[in-house]
Formats: sequence, C-alpha cells, structure tokens
Amino acid sequence: MDITANLISARVAPVIRTSTEAAARRGVELLADEGFALFEITLTTPGAIEVIADLAKDPDLTVGVGTVLNVDQGKAAIDAGASFVVSPAFIPGLSETGAASGVPVALGAATPTEALRANEAGAAFVKVFPAAQLGGPGFIKALKSVYPMIDIMPTGGIEAGNLADYFAAGAACVGMGGKLVSDAALVAKDDEAIRAAARTVKAALKELA
Repeated sequence: MDITANLISARVAPVIRTSTEAAARRGVELLADEGFALFEITLTTPGAIEVIADLAKDPDLTVGVGTVLNVDQGKAAIDAGASFVVSPAFIPGLSETGAASGVPVALGAATPTEALRANEAGAAFVKVFPAAQLGGPGFIKALKSVYPMIDIMPTGGIEAGNLADYFAAGAACVGMGGKLVSDAALVAKDDEAIRAAARTVKAALKELA
C-alpha cells in the first residue's frame, strides 16, 4: 500500500487528540462509520500507542501517529503499527527512522526555510502548523509558488468551510482536529455532534470532486 498516495487520496486526515483513551476509540469508531478510513492518533492522547496497535490490526483502516517529538516516539509508534508519522516540528533523524521501515513522515514547518529543510531531510509531507495563524490558504499558496515540488499538509484551524480554499491554494492533504473530532462532544457522549461534523466534511469533500 502506498501510504503517501493514500493520504493524498483521502484529502482529510482526522486528527484524534482527546483527553481520554475511550474518547479516542469512540471518535475513530464514529468517523469510520461515516466513511473515514484514515486517522492520525496524537501522542498527547492517553493510551495512544495501545490505540494505534489495536486499530492497525484492522485492514480497512490506515492509522498513523501525530505529535511525535523525538525519534524514540516515532520508533515506538511504528513498532505498534503506525503507517505514517506526523510531527509539528523538524525532528532530526525522524525521516530516516520512517524510511528504514517504509513509513512516510511529515515534518513540521512554520517558515519557508523550515519547509525547505524538511523537504531536503526526506519528509514525505511538510506539515504547516498552525496553518490558520500562519496565514491560512494565502500562506500555503505562497509556499507552493516557490516550492511546487513539496507536498504540503496544513493543519490547525481547518474546517469544512475553508477546505476548498486550502486545496485551491495547493494543499496535498490536510489534518483536521477539533472541527471534526471534538473532544468535548466525545467526552459528553454526544455521538450525533461527531456524526454531523463528519457528514459536513464529507459533503465539502464531495463538492471538491
């Protein structure tokens, strides 16, 4: 399976960042039921490695790890079954760690210099974070104008209403957290809020097709 192509094809990677392990598992369950098959489980989520290990057993799901801050964390997640690795920063050695296991890595960048260094280090994607605060689609468009060869994965402040703008600006795929997977709704067991958000995003993606 070409995970890089899978990420681009999926267009949206739900970012599972919850306050409890149970909420993370429920979030994935609900979104999978609504047609999502690719997930980023952040290491800030309690029990993240265990969640990744369990979900990776499902052949219908593509499960990666997010908020990776060092090589050891990346190795642990890959050993647990993570099929892609995402960091909000430039972590020396992380791309090489992923490459050794055939796992694509997204390294974080907030400036043109960081984006180029991440690409030169072998990042499959450059995660622009926090995308909204850095200038949103306009910033992505500017980066792509000088780096057409870089696949950019904006994350932070992305919602159904601005998806089209990010893709028009040149995003390869996006990470979507709280606007799609609300921890508050999950903790409150408000399943319908999660389902409604999922359907709204799916409808927005259909408009892009």
